[in-house]
Amino acid sequence: MNYSQLIKEAFLARERSYSPYSNFSVGAALLASNGTIYRGCNIENSSFTPTNCAERTAFFTAVSEGVSDFDVIVIVGGKKGEAVDFCSPCGVCRQVMMEFCNPKTFQVILARSEEEYKEFTLEELLPFGFSPKELLVTVQP
Repeated sequence: MNYSQLIKEAFLARERSYSPYSNFSVGAALLASNGTIYRGCNIENSSFTPTNCAERTAFFTAVSEGVSDFDVIVIVGGKKGEAVDFCSPCGVCRQVMMEFCNPKTFQVILARSEEEYKEFTLEELLPFGFSPKELLVTVQP
């Protein structure tokens, strides 16, 4: 798959980062199975706990719009907006991905540029992940 457009979208999302404390800007572009791209950026808070990562912002935006089937996410990040290394999702974001994505097929792309990126499955980033199937609960309407 050519990830060029998704990488561009992730860099555009990173431009909207609100990161006055860490100066570490992160952008994400999430491709839903229906072809829609959802952007997310990190949004910091002075008390830190309410801070939200770019990946979760993209997922929560999509879910709030009724979409919950996803194929790929691209993540870019770096100090003061400069990509200095590959930016990997935190554990909380990986767990959110497990809630909505098939760990064997969902692709996580870590990009420094359109030409330089690494490709992983969610399962590679979160082996033995906990998903809704582990709850063994049937929800009654």
